[in-house]
Amino acid sequence: MEYIFTPWRYQYVSTVDNRKTGCIFCEKVTEDNDRDNLVVFRDEHCFAILNLFPYSSGHVMIAPYKHSGTIEDLDPETLTCMMALGKRCMKAIRDAFDPDGFNIGINIARVAGAGITDHVHMHIVPRWAGDSNFMSVISETRVLPMTLDQVWEALHTRLNE
Repeated sequence: MEYIFTPWRYQYVSTVDNRKTGCIFCEKVTEDNDRDNLVVFRDEHCFAILNLFPYSSGHVMIAPYKHSGTIEDLDPETLTCMMALGKRCMKAIRDAFDPDGFNIGINIARVAGAGITDHVHMHIVPRWAGDSNFMSVISETRVLPMTLDQVWEALHTRLNE
C-alpha cells in the first residue's frame, strides 16, 4: 500500500470546528457579494463556489441550496443539476486553464474526507501533468499560479456567458 501525504491541508483541517454554528455554503450563497464569497455561478438547485483552500487553481465546489449532509436526501432534480453544473464547470475550467485531467469527488462524513460534513458538495479539481512537486511535500506550501480573484474572473465570465 502506498500513502499520499497532503501536509498543506493541515492548515484547514486543524482549524475546522464541528461545534461551530452556521454553514459556510448556506451563508455565502445568501449574501449579495458573489465575488468576495467566491461564488462563480448560480443555477436553479445548485451553485458553484471556488475552494478557499484549493488543491489547484480552478478548484470548484458544486453545492445544492438545500442544506443536507448526504446526496441521499436530495431530490432527483438537484442531483441532476449537480452533475450538469459539474460538467459545465469542467468545460469552463478546460476553456480557461487547459488542464490535462480532473479529479471529481463527493466526500460524505468526516471519515471520508469531508471538511464540511453538514452540507454535501462535489469537488471539481483540475490537474496537470507534474502538478505535484517538492514544495507541497517539503515546504508544506502549495504553489498556485493564479490568485483566487483571477480564477473567479475567468470562470465567472465563462459560466455566465
